[in-house]
Amino acid sequence: QLQLVESGGGLVQPGGSLRLSCAASGFTLEYYAIGWFRQAPGKEREGVSCVSASTGYTYYADSVKGRFTISRDNAKNTVYLQMNSLKLEDTAVYYCAAEYHPFITTAQALCVPDREYDIWGQGTQVTVSS
Repeated sequence: QLQLVESGGGLVQPGGSLRLSCAASGFTLEYYAIGWFRQAPGKEREGVSCVSASTGYTYYADSVKGRFTISRDNAKNTVYLQMNSLKLEDTAVYYCAAEYHPFITTAQALCVPDREYDIWGQGTQVTVSS
């Protein structure tokens, strides 16, 4: 059974930090491109940060650039999204997704909101509130 299990969401004050985790089971995440997406109530899904399968090329949405960092821990078969300097507008359900070694020209292509990833996590709620 191929699964992605997300964790690390919760309540945080503006300016605070959270680290989201996305743990893979049933497959080796190292061979997959990874995307972090989010969706807030009443808004369309947004590509937040994505990383390629082998080259490690990364993309960040302008709204999170300089605040968020995507990373892999292959030994733990897990990817992370470190979120710093959180803002109220970061409140959303965050999803991770995996795609087997896609052929791409840019990392940005991995963060297109309607991209058909192979596997999706269940999502984790992030709420930024004072």
